[in-house]
Amino acid sequence: MSEMQRIRRLIIGPPRDVNDPQIFHHLSLVAFFAWVGLGADGLSSSAYGPEEAYKTLGGHFHLSIILVGMTAITITVIAIAYSNLIQHFPGGGGGYLVASKLLGSRAGVVSGCALLVDYVLTITVSIASACDQIWSFLPRHYSTYKLPAEFALILILIILNLRGVRESVSILTPIFMLFIATHVIAIFYAIGSHFAALPSVFRDASIDFHTSVRTLGWGPLALLLLRAYSLGGGTYTGIEAVSNGVSMLREPRVRTGKRTMALMAFSLAFTAGGIMFGYLLTRSTPAAGKTMNAVMLERLFSSFHGGPAFVIISLAAEGLLLIVAAQAGFLDGPRVLANMAVDSWMPHRFSQLSDRLVTKNGIYLMGFAAIAALVYTRGDIGMLVVMYSINVFITFSLTELGMSRHWIKDRAKEPRWKSQLAIHGTGLVMCLSILVVIIFEKFEKGGWITVVVTSIVIAFAFWVHRHYQAVREGLKRLDDILTTVPLPRQIEQVEPSALEKNQPTAVISVASFSGFGLHQILSIHKSFPGYFKQFMFVSAAVVDSGTFKGAEEIDRLEQETEAQLQKYVAWTQANGLKADYRMAVGTEAVATIEELCVALAAEFPRAIFFMGRLIFREEKWYHRVLHNETPHAIQRRLQFQGIQAMVLPIRVL
Repeated sequence: MSEMQRIRRLIIGPPRDVNDPQIFHHLSLVAFFAWVGLGADGLSSSAYGPEEAYKTLGGHFHLSIILVGMTAITITVIAIAYSNLIQHFPGGGGGYLVASKLLGSRAGVVSGCALLVDYVLTITVSIASACDQIWSFLPRHYSTYKLPAEFALILILIILNLRGVRESVSILTPIFMLFIATHVIAIFYAIGSHFAALPSVFRDASIDFHTSVRTLGWGPLALLLLRAYSLGGGTYTGIEAVSNGVSMLREPRVRTGKRTMALMAFSLAFTAGGIMFGYLLTRSTPAAGKTMNAVMLERLFSSFHGGPAFVIISLAAEGLLLIVAAQAGFLDGPRVLANMAVDSWMPHRFSQLSDRLVTKNGIYLMGFAAIAALVYTRGDIGMLVVMYSINVFITFSLTELGMSRHWIKDRAKEPRWKSQLAIHGTGLVMCLSILVVIIFEKFEKGGWITVVVTSIVIAFAFWVHRHYQAVREGLKRLDDILTTVPLPRQIEQVEPSALEKNQPTAVISVASFSGFGLHQILSIHKSFPGYFKQFMFVSAAVVDSGTFKGAEEIDRLEQETEAQLQKYVAWTQANGLKADYRMAVGTEAVATIEELCVALAAEFPRAIFFMGRLIFREEKWYHRVLHNETPHAIQRRLQFQGIQAMVLPIRVL
């Protein structure tokens, strides 16, 4: 290994064996670790969601009691709705897949693109809020270091996630538990220390409510509550993370997912509701340079011996939990990106797995896009929460609309359709209400930028899909021309030819049986007429995010790859030539094909290696983004080892 490779392995870790039958057990998460890795996103929103809602009430702070009830009900409804998604989409019920299957591919793209921006902002909001909590107890002159610290934290999380899901979650678990412990103590102490005053608190709330009705009227009061409820919509962000990440859960996934959802919903309702109630009991008000949680904790504990230390520990735990919550963006964002790449809505390279079995390209994109968002907003949590909430509730609304449509459409086959429709219909009304109010209220204060950015991402997705569709149509024309030779009916019974070791051998790297691969054979005949009498076909069964879902999927991938190679052998033999094949399973095509070719070069000394590459009439800069450079990468590696290798240009457009 080179020095850089040794350093990378030291930081990231050694490659994982995709053929290990226990690999999925080792990498999957039980309900507790899923609660840490995915539930932290929802739980951490209690650091900024309740604060925004409470501050919106202004002088009518006693109405926060009503908001506590509304918050608990909303969390319960959304959590039940997403538990149903886990039941109906056990392979992963994220907003992209749900909208695609229930509302159509176009709605799915809108939902998927909103999710991508959402997960970028999950990272940004979490990191910015984490530093806000920590800087609440640091000296003021340290504020100049806050933004650089946020950049550094994102870079650390990028490296941590490149190591793998299980490692990143295990490292961060103690932080999660520290947050739970400190905030449970704070909430119980806030209620216990003010227990005798609770009757007067509820009495004052009733008086405030009736006074508000008399002075404002029912309509304005309802609008005030709706505005506070909606602008505190950040509280509900992250609930969807569990259904998006079902594929990383331990079997049985549905049961594990539902347990995780129940843990997250209960902990979020208790924490968010308890914190908002704590604001009311302690009469907390906004203070410059401090979060509302910092104000509340100081009013509760600063008079005790050791109380200031507990406040610092609690705020540090809150900040560190928010860093854990940024994990959801790195766990689920690349997964959504990979699903869209598999469906050709995003560049295909985003579906590739690294040797650590993570979607590294997606991790890089999420991390550096989050840094860009930090640069634009300067870490302003108010603007970030608005941007974040809009995209969350676009996805929530499309998901609830899809499920509502499903229960109406299939009501004749579903005996429980009324109760399920009631849940999803209620969730739809809640999510749409929050979405409309946030856009209306905050469009000029950050709402417009997330609408513009999401629209650009959606337009990019449609452009990518249109390009891949044009390429597929060109390849289909090749298929129609070149795959007309009849093959034996029982392809699997075709016997590979016995190749002679010292004869000229053409080794061709192929994927699926298609006109593209057959065109390579014809190009070789045209370039070397009568020289090659025997052919060896090599293929890599590449495990990407679309197939890395279980041992059965990998077995199916191997069988399909072998079946495609057998078709090439049958086609070549039907044309009077000798043919055999080799294959291997891996996460990266270049390294896997290189290993096969090096072994074949030793076995067949007179072999020449060929790879086909798409060419376009006018090469554009974006072709390298949308189409990988696998053929040239393989050629470079083989030539460096003294092996003859050629890239065959194949024009389809």
